[in-house]
Amino acid sequence: MRHAPVTRRGLSAIILGLQAVLAFAADPGAANPGLSQEVADLHVVDCLLPGQVRRLGNRTYLTPRRPIQTTAADCRVRGGEYTAYDRADYRSALRVWMPAAQAGEAEAQNNVGEIFERGLGDEPNYEAAAVWYRRAADQGYRRAQFNLGTLYEQGLGVERDPVAALNWYRRAWGIEEDSVMFASAAQRQQDELRARLESQVQEKDSQIDVLSRRLDQLQKQLDESAGRGADARAEAGTLRTLIAQLEQQREQDAERLSRLNPPAQTGPRTREPQPATSEVRDVSASRRAYGDLSLGAYYALLIGNQHYQDLEDLSTPLSDLRRAEKLLKEKYDFTVFTIADGSNVEVMRAINDLYEIVGPEDNLLIFYAGHGNRLSTGGTEIGYWLPANAERPPRNTFWVANEFITGHLSRIQAKRVLVVADSCYAGLLSREPSFLLLGDEGPRYDDMEFLRFKLDKRARLLLSSGGDRPVLDEGGGENSVFARAFLDELESNQGLLPSPELFLRIRDRVQTTAANLDFEQAPEFKTIKAAGHEVGDFFFVPAELR
Repeated sequence: MRHAPVTRRGLSAIILGLQAVLAFAADPGAANPGLSQEVADLHVVDCLLPGQVRRLGNRTYLTPRRPIQTTAADCRVRGGEYTAYDRADYRSALRVWMPAAQAGEAEAQNNVGEIFERGLGDEPNYEAAAVWYRRAADQGYRRAQFNLGTLYEQGLGVERDPVAALNWYRRAWGIEEDSVMFASAAQRQQDELRARLESQVQEKDSQIDVLSRRLDQLQKQLDESAGRGADARAEAGTLRTLIAQLEQQREQDAERLSRLNPPAQTGPRTREPQPATSEVRDVSASRRAYGDLSLGAYYALLIGNQHYQDLEDLSTPLSDLRRAEKLLKEKYDFTVFTIADGSNVEVMRAINDLYEIVGPEDNLLIFYAGHGNRLSTGGTEIGYWLPANAERPPRNTFWVANEFITGHLSRIQAKRVLVVADSCYAGLLSREPSFLLLGDEGPRYDDMEFLRFKLDKRARLLLSSGGDRPVLDEGGGENSVFARAFLDELESNQGLLPSPELFLRIRDRVQTTAANLDFEQAPEFKTIKAAGHEVGDFFFVPAELR
């Protein structure tokens, strides 16, 4: 008899009622106020630094206060002002950034857009987000250009337009409009949009024709009966209204269709002028190269939580961690930090410390294996990593929230960051769409110019074992199904391996293995827009090739 598969499941359905009744009401940090304060100090906040005293000739003046994102501890040391950490309180962040945004600073305008997109403690305001993104994007701020592209791709706050999305992505990525890569992707999106609009226009023509014939029949009946018949008159009025609505919609679709380039052209036409021609830890890590391309240094933070104080233990995270550590050190020459069965403070402190370790041209891999969960706040699902000292839901006092992770990913200086998360609901770390340029075969990286272009761009990427669902903790021998596929591919790889290609290699394998265990699990690959992704990728390169 086959046993039901064991999952790294969220625990929201387990012993909720009893735990809620028995949970202590006092402040859980009261027993150790120093530890509670350290956790608060590690969170990234929107900080308003005091102005600088400057002297110009004989005149002394004070500059305006400057907004930055940094940790609460750093903000306090520098004499800054911030609101104590509250995931649902975006109004305080808006007050910090709005004056600079209104003064025309592109970074501040983008941050205001991100605040509106995330929601002001209630529902997101995508229309306002689009307005602020566009102001920053028009100044050439690449992060805002990418953010605006994601809104167009999803139809949030603006009319859904994959061609416009791709064009904003192109600008964010610095691709020339006549680039073969861009032209090919743009043409594909345009062809799909043209086909959809043509189908919609034809469908509305047919609907208008049918309704018009019915209206002609009714009008003839009314004429023959000298206008008598209340039901016929009412139906005729309804038909006229429907026809008018359909004609308006048809005109809108036809107008969008007319704006598209003819099929023979290679890309969308745009009205865009061409541009004119704290204590630092001592960690040793050598910089890498691939051919004549500089890759920077490689770091990895591996977190494996298997034994829990209050939750059910898992079977494989520590095996995942040990195998990943050995493989990354020996085959790929990573400088590796590990946390086994770590508390929330240990996990948060390790992520915070990366700011002083990883340089602006370096690479960072964060791997998490353990329990995960989600809670609903203000109508939004928030994902968490559960450290070894996590309490049972709904008490999330010691849980590590996605917002903490993404906040630090934005702050860390690394050029390329890949988060590999093997836990339930891990896909909630990013709600962004997948790549327009990522097809079934993935982009080509054998072109050194394309690789050079990619290496120059910032990357914040998520490879999760599943989306907003539970995932398996078994099925891969000593490893989970996902970790087995992930590590097997890294072990067998003999060349430069980009993260999109790695995802395509393991996706079907994980789905098939899980299906054989009567379980549904589908890995996801996304950008982490909130952490400042541009268009870069993460690359695994065996040490022998460097």
